[in-house]
Amino acid sequence: MIYGNRIEDLRDEFEIKQRELADYLGISRSLLGRYENEYAIIPIKHLNSIANYFNVSLDYIFNFTDKRNYINFKKDIDKIEVGKRLKEFRKSHKLTQVLLAEELNTVHPVIVNYEKGKNLISTSFLYILCKKYKISADYLLGRIDKKPF
Repeated sequence: MIYGNRIEDLRDEFEIKQRELADYLGISRSLLGRYENEYAIIPIKHLNSIANYFNVSLDYIFNFTDKRNYINFKKDIDKIEVGKRLKEFRKSHKLTQVLLAEELNTVHPVIVNYEKGKNLISTSFLYILCKKYKISADYLLGRIDKKPF
């Protein structure tokens, strides 16, 4: 499970109803329910909004850490910065774009577009990379500037 019950647990802790969070995200309550039950993958844009709403890190939502947040985190995600960090990550692990695409079960142009900042990395690809290589989602997405682990 990608987020386990973290989002639902956060809603319960802060006594936020599904409708309230769905309205904040600009989505239907049923779509939020599908996200929480992992019948649908939350797009990074919504995941970032949820992290900002509850003032927690994406690493916390992904269950990579029990630390709720990082000091001096950025609320916005810059696709260009994400692309630079993804390229830096790929090169530091001696992966070509083709090899990374194969590892993620996608095609080479998808990686090219991520690295150029044309498209934002998908939630599932981000999760796979962070889990396998033990890298922070918050770092890769430019929300923090120092690698926490």
